[in-house]
Amino acid sequence: MENELQSLDVLRQRIDDVDKQLIDLFKERMEISAGVAQYKRAHGKQVYDAARERDKLTAVSELAGEDFADYSRVLYSTIMSLSRSYQEKLLGTQSQTGEILAKAEQNTPKLFPTTAKVACQGIEGAYSQIAAQKLFELPQIEYFPSFEGVFEAIESGNCRYGVLPLENSTAGSVGKVYDLMLKKNFYIVRAFRLKIDHNLLAKKGVRLEDIKEVFSHEQAISQCSAFLKANPQIKVTACPNTAMAARLAAETERNDVAALSSRDCAQLYGLSCLAASVQDNANNHTRFICISNTPEIYPGADKTTLMLIAPHKPGALYVLLSHFFAHGINISKLESRPLPDRDFEFLFYIDLDVSVYSPKLPMVLAELERQSEQFRYLGSYIEQIG
Repeated sequence: MENELQSLDVLRQRIDDVDKQLIDLFKERMEISAGVAQYKRAHGKQVYDAARERDKLTAVSELAGEDFADYSRVLYSTIMSLSRSYQEKLLGTQSQTGEILAKAEQNTPKLFPTTAKVACQGIEGAYSQIAAQKLFELPQIEYFPSFEGVFEAIESGNCRYGVLPLENSTAGSVGKVYDLMLKKNFYIVRAFRLKIDHNLLAKKGVRLEDIKEVFSHEQAISQCSAFLKANPQIKVTACPNTAMAARLAAETERNDVAALSSRDCAQLYGLSCLAASVQDNANNHTRFICISNTPEIYPGADKTTLMLIAPHKPGALYVLLSHFFAHGINISKLESRPLPDRDFEFLFYIDLDVSVYSPKLPMVLAELERQSEQFRYLGSYIEQIG
């Protein structure tokens, strides 16, 4: 046993010795890259040379031999990515996204507005309205029947901001919103995590045992599956919005229907609460985004959202994601959505935890912009929790 431990110590010492050589050689390589950058500047050449990098990966694979060819390609893909980033930094090169960042930081006021015209999906009492009132002290809310209507109100300039649900901690992502994000032009300027409590609401005097049908939004229905399973005699009917469900329960002539909705809707529509907080998970939050048709970056922004399509070839997504690892940037969410009319190909929405003031951010965005088949910067913002 002692001999085995000594042997391991010896092996580790050899690794340490090799690592020291590797670091020295890496530093030397980066210093040479700096010279390459100056040459390219003098001769008007781009930092990225696709043919050179492709030939280099082929060469190192052959040098490494069959057993280590794949590992060498991964290693050198990362090294060349770091070399490009270093060259871009030395040359002060700014990507299109970097220019958007700089301009937005310069033109955005220091304080988020307390009042504005805000588009929400649904009617009075909707959770989007509650989120809007958390984001703004005095929002001027205009309601639209669909999520698409909210996006269109922003694009047309009818409303300065829109508030949309993006994901729920229990039911997952709101697919309809994500799908619209691909088609619409917008920027995220704020986010808010709202605590969600679903309550069974009905007309005054109606009892739980009287209920034969319950109305609510499909996400709320999903979030209350255990309660509904425990009451199999109740028919479930989906509505466009939880507030609409409450209004329907209040206005119908029937006395055997209820709605899964917020406590605010009970007071708003004169309903009684038959059962409170019937969602499956007590820690139930929905993340709302506040969007605008122009980028606004307020002081303290520490979250960034991107949309990208990776080239349809082996390892493409890995190469893109490796930039975040190389720069120590945390990915807090990675959402994939199928691309219309393209079988088994996907676009990705990525949330990053990184300060907008970090010099790493524009460097990574420049790399992603260059290497993605399609790339969109969707905003840098603060996410509040309520």
